[in-house]
Amino acid sequence: MKNYKIEFRCSLYEKKLLKVKAKKAGLSLSEFCRKSANEKEISERLTDEQISLYKMLVQYHNNFKSIGNLIKNKHPDLYQKVYQTADEIKNHLKKF
Repeated sequence: MKNYKIEFRCSLYEKKLLKVKAKKAGLSLSEFCRKSANEKEISERLTDEQISLYKMLVQYHNNFKSIGNLIKNKHPDLYQKVYQTADEIKNHLKKF
């Protein structure tokens, strides 16, 4: 329960910038300022386009893993390359 009020001064530009950043993160201005002051991680919300791209990359990762499992015994060299590609996709997913 938040009972105390803290005020601070900033320029009009700083206020607008804080509002824009808070909106991108999906937070109110006060929540954004509290998280920033407490050095908590603030991540931006994903747009619909980013969400669809994320889902597509997950599907590609799963497909490459499945293909790798199918050719594991027959083509060991190709299997390594397919798994390496799947791992690269997974690294990109972690950056999302």
